Amino acid sequence: MSTTMAHAFSSSSEAVIQRVVQVPMKTNSPLEELEKLYHIDATCDFVTQHQFEKVALQFPDELLVDSIAIAAELESKTKAKVFILGDTSYGSCCVDEVAAEHVGADCIVHYGNACLSPSKRLPVMYVFERRAVDLEKCCTSFRTLYPDTQRHIVILCNVNYVHAINDLLALLSPEYPNLVASEIVVEGEQCYSHGETIKQHTPTCSSDQDLSQVLCLFGRRCALKSGLSITHYSIFYIGQEGATLTNFMMTWNRCSFCSFDPITMVGRTESASINRALMKRNYAIERAKDADVVGILVGTLGVADYLAIIQQLKETISRAGKKSYLFAMGKLNVAKLANFLELDIFVLIACPENSLLDSSEFYRPIVTPFEMEIACNKNREWSGDYITDFRHLLPGGQSHVPWAELEDFEETDVSLITGALRSHHLVNSDAEESSHSSSLVLRNQTLTVATANSAASFLVNRSWQGLEPKLGETPVVKAVEGKRGIAIAYEEEGIPS
Repeated sequence: MSTTMAHAFSSSSEAVIQRVVQVPMKTNSPLEELEKLYHIDATCDFVTQHQFEKVALQFPDELLVDSIAIAAELESKTKAKVFILGDTSYGSCCVDEVAAEHVGADCIVHYGNACLSPSKRLPVMYVFERRAVDLEKCCTSFRTLYPDTQRHIVILCNVNYVHAINDLLALLSPEYPNLVASEIVVEGEQCYSHGETIKQHTPTCSSDQDLSQVLCLFGRRCALKSGLSITHYSIFYIGQEGATLTNFMMTWNRCSFCSFDPITMVGRTESASINRALMKRNYAIERAKDADVVGILVGTLGVADYLAIIQQLKETISRAGKKSYLFAMGKLNVAKLANFLELDIFVLIACPENSLLDSSEFYRPIVTPFEMEIACNKNREWSGDYITDFRHLLPGGQSHVPWAELEDFEETDVSLITGALRSHHLVNSDAEESSHSSSLVLRNQTLTVATANSAASFLVNRSWQGLEPKLGETPVVKAVEGKRGIAIAYEEEGIPS
């Protein structure tokens, strides 16, 4: 490489290491519009009413440009110490209680889109963006999509358009007597929205499997007619295509969905691709059945009961004769998970909106706790209903299925992917505890050697097993000064020519 080319494609090691991130000091929104968009006065009332001294403001990446102006307004009006939380550890739709606790915050104000998953550590106030909706065009699209005025319909919306749902209901109800609008509810004793308590979700809310009037799901509540379930209704969604809509469509996969996008002003039918998505999830379940070593990915530290589902997954995987390992690595990407080729599959513990991860680019499939339960628990069968909220799988949850009392035995079936026979050693909890530390297991009166650690077995068969420590063989020497700079150009080496 010539000297000219080296200067063009390399830089000083100090300049590369000591980079400075420029934070925009100007807001994208005019100051006079901040109150309307972010409900600053209501937030100040929330802070002063509860006498909070340290307030954490959680913004998604797209709203960080307004964060400095909002924080300055709140500090000047409340005298509280305000911290800005950006680049959350996991999904921005979840409340990042861990980051807030690092600064000793008394409460969290969560801005933007939210999955409304329950959190119990700190008081939370949700501030949704108040995005505009053209009610006239929305009503026109609704009438075009639903010419039958006697049809049973539920109106859902993204949290940023919740302000328009009552106006839309008032315009359409005279023509559509069977129209039902959902309302935002949040489970938890200390959840607020725009300064008002919105805790409405109680254990009396039932699933769509019961013929109950009240249906609660993913932070929404709607009252259905007596004797009808959600399968008798069509769903009209206001918002953009994304995780929220996909989550509802997967859960209520027997319902027909239509949507209206307030940005593009386009209404359309959405349910055509659900069957293909369910087929992909069914394929993932078969991969989970074939797996011997499972990685449990912790994708949230803020959703309530995440520790309980971790423990339940460990027990479920173990009773199915599989090995499990626990990973907490923040936001997931292909490169991170590619470091663990010993694993056959991953199961992701996250909020409902982040659970349905498209793993087509990953080296190993990523499934949900529900899919892993189907693969391991023989008492659970997939009847068509899909569960993305892992709390429903826990004891006492509306979709909990207990394990049957099993004797220690070997089960064999055929893989639908490879066509080969697969054998799983199913054990009950007592047998598991008694043989957990043993590498020799008696199966069917025949003594066979079973490796106690599947990852160790994988390591033995690898051509490269890492650096050899050679303990006691390396002579002890005094510490010497090492190289300075970065690998592309250490300072004493100079610029390559």
